[in-house]
Amino acid sequence: MPKTLCVYCSSSDRLDAKYYAAAEALGRAMVSGGWGLVYGGGRTGLMGALAREVKAGGGRVVGVIPEFMKVKELAFLEADELVSVVTMRERKLLMESRADAFVALPGGWGTLEEMLEIITLRQLDVLRKPCVFLNQDGFYDDLLRLFERMIAERFNKPSNRDLFRVARSVEEVLALVDGGAVTAETKWFDTR
Repeated sequence: MPKTLCVYCSSSDRLDAKYYAAAEALGRAMVSGGWGLVYGGGRTGLMGALAREVKAGGGRVVGVIPEFMKVKELAFLEADELVSVVTMRERKLLMESRADAFVALPGGWGTLEEMLEIITLRQLDVLRKPCVFLNQDGFYDDLLRLFERMIAERFNKPSNRDLFRVARSVEEVLALVDGGAVTAETKWFDTR
């Protein structure tokens, strides 16, 4: 059974060309590395660029899309498997269960929310799959600073840094994913 990478990324069609180029490069790297794709099922934005590249390279593409998006003709119909769900929660659960690892490309609210849920599940030791942010051109620098503040003010433990990896380039992404995931230290400082 081939490995499957869940990639969270933007569906916006108004981004700088460099973001589409990175999504396409990740798609090529995934196929070269023997990875299939599970993602949000869209045909626009980084979602579409990534899915088309994986498909063009002969990789397996599984899209998971809510009906309300499919009705708006946003689905990548060329996917090897296109799963329709009713809610965004169903979509996330299905993508999570079908994935061996997770990557967040630069994105908006949805990308961030999806990846933070996975990191939270890692923190709670519910999930033990690798997570990687692609910090293209420092896109996630401010978020990473916020994470450091959370640690400094004891909302998170220093070991929480091990729940995810940060890649500076597409070339680093799969190497970090292949490095595996670290088992989480218990979330609670004191449970008395």
